[in-house]
Amino acid sequence: MQRLIWTVLVAFAAALALGPVCIAWIKRMKLSQTEYDLGPDSHKVKTGTPTMGGVIFAPALLAAPFLFFRYGGFTAPVIMALLSCLGFGLIGFLDDYIKVSRHRSLGLTPMQKIVPQFALSVGLAVWAYMDPAIGHELVIPFTRQTVDVGIFYIPIMIFVLVGTVNSANLLDGVDGLLSSCSVVDFAFFAVALLTLSAAQDSPTYLNLALMAGAGAGGLIGFLRYNHHPAQIFMGDTGSFLLLLPIVALAMFVSSLSDIIQVGYFKYTKHKYGQGRRVFRMAPLHHHFELGGMSEVKIVAMYAAVTLALCLAALIPYIA
Repeated sequence: MQRLIWTVLVAFAAALALGPVCIAWIKRMKLSQTEYDLGPDSHKVKTGTPTMGGVIFAPALLAAPFLFFRYGGFTAPVIMALLSCLGFGLIGFLDDYIKVSRHRSLGLTPMQKIVPQFALSVGLAVWAYMDPAIGHELVIPFTRQTVDVGIFYIPIMIFVLVGTVNSANLLDGVDGLLSSCSVVDFAFFAVALLTLSAAQDSPTYLNLALMAGAGAGGLIGFLRYNHHPAQIFMGDTGSFLLLLPIVALAMFVSSLSDIIQVGYFKYTKHKYGQGRRVFRMAPLHHHFELGGMSEVKIVAMYAAVTLALCLAALIPYIA
């Protein structure tokens, strides 16, 4: 437990200290946000806000755990987690850099994003399937029970990885929204993994718990600069870094609302000659925003729901 607490504190302090330095550098390099033309009108004033805020907490997330890693726990699952962070983070960094260097709201094309995401996910899924320390069993949400899915583990994990990173990207649309939900999710994984580590005396679970704790601490420090009104946006450098399946309902809802909106619009346009919408705007957090809910209230609502779900998911681990 002491290792986890120190990791959280170090990551928090590092992100807090890096904030002013990174924001000043990003401003000096003129790496600012260009708001999407079809986004809420109230967001137009955010154009010019520094972006690529993931560079504030990503170093803390990746470096802080190494100070407290338990010897013997630098195993395949830990290496995979690090490669996931680095790989998806790099894709997001390139997307952000193109946006800010060309002063537009879109960076990499959808195909330029999905191909490297898919390739990285395939590599990680196949490696995990073949590694005896991981295997091909999946934990059933809200329980400690597992189900052996065999070779289907590979396509399931590819879907989870690609879907999660893109869902996180969609959730990053309101000041502090993705950061707040992700703090709760990282904390959930830290506690669950720490419990498993204690039960099995596993250095691997402990080191993964430290990585999750570093994520929570780093994001808390980042929130100092990302809460409304945001001094800096996370950008894809940060949102592509977050791999939080199962308990990340907020991300799932963002993706689902976007799919429903686009699908229904195309269907009604084909059938009636004029597209209709289910929501005022998608993803869903923009629907609430256009309905008069402030960004602060939206963040509080999403964070509260995420906290409740994570507490429910923790019950099997602490009972």
